[in-house]
Amino acid sequence: MQFTDTLVTARLVRRYKRFLADVELDDGTIVTAHCANPGAMTGLNMPGLEVWLSPNRSPTAKLDWRWELVRVDGYLIGINTARPNAIVEEAIADDRIAELQGYDDMRREVRYGENSRIDILLEDASRPPCYVEVKNVHLRRPEGAHPTAAEFPDSVTKRGAKHLVEMANMVATGARAVMVYLVQRGDCDHFRIAADIDPAYASGLARAKAAGVEAICYVCRIKTDGIEVEGALPIVLDETL
Repeated sequence: MQFTDTLVTARLVRRYKRFLADVELDDGTIVTAHCANPGAMTGLNMPGLEVWLSPNRSPTAKLDWRWELVRVDGYLIGINTARPNAIVEEAIADDRIAELQGYDDMRREVRYGENSRIDILLEDASRPPCYVEVKNVHLRRPEGAHPTAAEFPDSVTKRGAKHLVEMANMVATGARAVMVYLVQRGDCDHFRIAADIDPAYASGLARAKAAGVEAICYVCRIKTDGIEVEGALPIVLDETL
């Protein structure tokens, strides 16, 4: 996934009200950017961090800028949760996600279950449909119990827990369902569920996996001109949940 426009560098002043961030441009101007990330953004929202913005081209947009990347300890990290679906869609089309190869058709945002939409639906005449849910991962806690792990979620996600139930229900009908955890940072060597942050999600994933829902994790290569899937990342789950 290539950024349509050249990104602009800035310094973070503050992130507030979940979807807003004040940043200082290189010329000293303070502007407010849209922060497309409802999570806690732990470790990614400290004042003074170097950030990258894209111009907001939507004619209905109230803000001129969107926050895309942040640099922490020398690593670029993608924080825009509106990007992962397109990144994964591109990777599937390019056969870079081994577990999702071989389907003839791919659709986005398809209605299913009880008033839900699946991020990606893969279909093929020779096999059952595959429901793919994509989750953006950017949490790493260097001072935590697993300092080299990428973790999800970074805040309680009732919506995410609902999706696990919906996907398990699809498996019960004979379909395939796959959770794709997309890590938008390059300083982690494995993936875990942050059960201490959201125990309900952790237990929900355990139940979903027992029902046949698959879980895979891929890490991104992040540059200021684009983001792409680089390779698989090991998943370590607490099987006692």
